[in-house]
Amino acid sequence: MIDDLSRTLKAVLHDAAFALAFPELHAAEIVFDRPLDPFNPASTTVDVFLYDLRENQELRLNEVTTTVVGDQIVTHPANLRLACSYLITAWPVGGTDLPFQEHKLLAQVLRQLSHYPIIPENFLQGTLIGQDPPLPMVTLHPDALKNLAEFWSSLGSKLKPSLTVTVTISVPVFSDLNDYIVTTHTTNFAQGFGGPEETLIQIGGRVLDNHANGLAGAIVDVLDMGLRETTDEKGQFNFVSVTAGVHSVRAIATGFQAHTQSITVPGLPDDYVIQLAPL
Repeated sequence: MIDDLSRTLKAVLHDAAFALAFPELHAAEIVFDRPLDPFNPASTTVDVFLYDLRENQELRLNEVTTTVVGDQIVTHPANLRLACSYLITAWPVGGTDLPFQEHKLLAQVLRQLSHYPIIPENFLQGTLIGQDPPLPMVTLHPDALKNLAEFWSSLGSKLKPSLTVTVTISVPVFSDLNDYIVTTHTTNFAQGFGGPEETLIQIGGRVLDNHANGLAGAIVDVLDMGLRETTDEKGQFNFVSVTAGVHSVRAIATGFQAHTQSITVPGLPDDYVIQLAPL
């Protein structure tokens, strides 16, 4: 995932939309090496060195999200929000006034990265494609590398002009959890103190086509109780007051054969799934 971020930054730096405005940057090679001394690239190079990884607590996600897949509910634990910080240096090769070329390259990098506070979808690589929320990118982050002399000394290199960019990505830490949707709810009540207790059960299920897709607008009857419901856009139906025992349930949908089956209440989630065959 972090390697996909590095590939994404390379795509941003070689954005064809800026090829005419920043020809030196567009022609430069983009590498991700540690800039140790001596660092002598054979051609003009921009080095994007990943130097720090830490949790972005300001963008931390705590909420758990869920999605419905068939007759199961999938729980998605919150992802870790990982801030990836890069040190960017420019290494011009050939020509005169190399310091000026270096400064010009850095200025082009700064302007190009600053153009995208959020990395556009078309630059994303690999596992980052479709990532939600989008990836914020901060160029010249105020908390980045406050002691540059000490940093370069730790690398065994001399102090060199540089800039930083920090991108926050979402990293899944825990696996998704799959479980059945709650399809049965039992209520016991009595009329008056000491009266006979009555049990009513709420059940929910789905009507599916022959490809296991939910059928919206299907009619579902509990024939022996005179109950009727219509499925929603996901093919789901719900009866709030069904007695315990065996019942005859019929499903009807336009373009499909009517189907009647027996269900036992309360039962397992799969017991409340009715699949229809096409006419």
